[in-house]
Amino acid sequence: MSNVPALQRQIFDLLEEYEAKEAAVGETVRALNNAVDTFGLASTVAGTYVRSLIQFRDKPNERDVRRNLLVGAWKAAYSLIQIDRIASASDKGRFQRELENPPPFTFDNLKATFGDYVARPRFHVLKGMAECFVGLDPAYKSHSKVKVGVAGLPKRVILENVGGWGSYGRDKLIDILRALAAYRGAPVLDNAEIGGLEKLHSYAGHEAGEIVLDGNHMVEFKDGIEVRPPDRGITVRKFKNGNAHVIFDQAALLDINRALAEFYGEVLPDAEEDDAKPRASTAVSKDLAYYPTPVKVVEDIIAHAYIRSGDRVLEPSCGCGRILDALAKRGHPVLGIEVDPGRAAQARGKGHAVMTGNFLDMAPTPDFDRVVMNPPFAGRHYIKHVRHALRFLKPGGVLISILPATAWYDHGELKGTWQDLPVASFAECGTNVPTGYLTMAVPR
Repeated sequence: MSNVPALQRQIFDLLEEYEAKEAAVGETVRALNNAVDTFGLASTVAGTYVRSLIQFRDKPNERDVRRNLLVGAWKAAYSLIQIDRIASASDKGRFQRELENPPPFTFDNLKATFGDYVARPRFHVLKGMAECFVGLDPAYKSHSKVKVGVAGLPKRVILENVGGWGSYGRDKLIDILRALAAYRGAPVLDNAEIGGLEKLHSYAGHEAGEIVLDGNHMVEFKDGIEVRPPDRGITVRKFKNGNAHVIFDQAALLDINRALAEFYGEVLPDAEEDDAKPRASTAVSKDLAYYPTPVKVVEDIIAHAYIRSGDRVLEPSCGCGRILDALAKRGHPVLGIEVDPGRAAQARGKGHAVMTGNFLDMAPTPDFDRVVMNPPFAGRHYIKHVRHALRFLKPGGVLISILPATAWYDHGELKGTWQDLPVASFAECGTNVPTGYLTMAVPR
């Protein structure tokens, strides 16, 4: 949003209009109902019913009018801030659900709901690109492969069930087109373009077909004038089985590459060296890339750790104690280990049992039922941490560790069950690197 003051003035104008109309709802409804009664008497003799001349069955009530006004105000703000252009597909879906029953239309609520989209529109455009593409191919989840100049991003992706309105593949295709348009600053898809995709449905089941979205196809004529849609940079090849290949031209592929590289950032300076291997040394990396675990991530991984009452839990590299906080709140006996004295003291100040020291130098004792950890990511330092942590578990014990997505999709040196975390799960801590968590069990 290049002109934020102008946008703020428009928002205050919306608020002023809403407040004035909301204050007048009672008077407006009474005036309308009185007018309806007057009209009814004026159009009949002795009140004798003939037929309805007004096309609503019931007189409007104040509650319904206030709700209509409230929903309309929020939708007007949604359009004014251009949420459809800025937000990711998942955020737009969430807003559409929430706006069916919105909170009061106040400046504070508007700021809490939409403020970040005004303050950081580019972040949300890039987040929309990442959310769209990570679900299409594992390469898009790799911090290594999205770096500009690194070969490996796929030139095409496969979509299943590309059919008519509401089909999974068609919706994903529209998400791709919208995400690319937002990143490029191109016009949004209009109804004519979306309608043109219905041609894909006619191919299903009996023939293959192709749609080229390069600005030279899908030409329309409006009032005798040729109208060409923007160059979207993709070709869609539909097959008889209902699947389709989405093929990106060079410009689109470069834009995808640039967008994801910018979003993921260069926060792990030595993460992808070709010769990076876990070293035998237990020396702490010079750049541990400390990122405290966001509360939402903590809740997610603890819910999947299946910690039983009485289980002893270890958290290596516990930092300031966010995971310890959640575990202690649930009544689990837990021990933390932290190399940084300041962060260790901060965790102890909250009542946690924390040892200060380098976890990799700690002698392992298989005393714990669970290990929950967010180890240092830099290099492949995390591998040493996870392997060392496994030695602290009893037979049948379970480890759950937050890791960069490259640990699973590229390095593949740790085996277990992997679950992706949502895009930008660590954004509040200063990194957008794709992450997930790995669950590993020690044999009984």
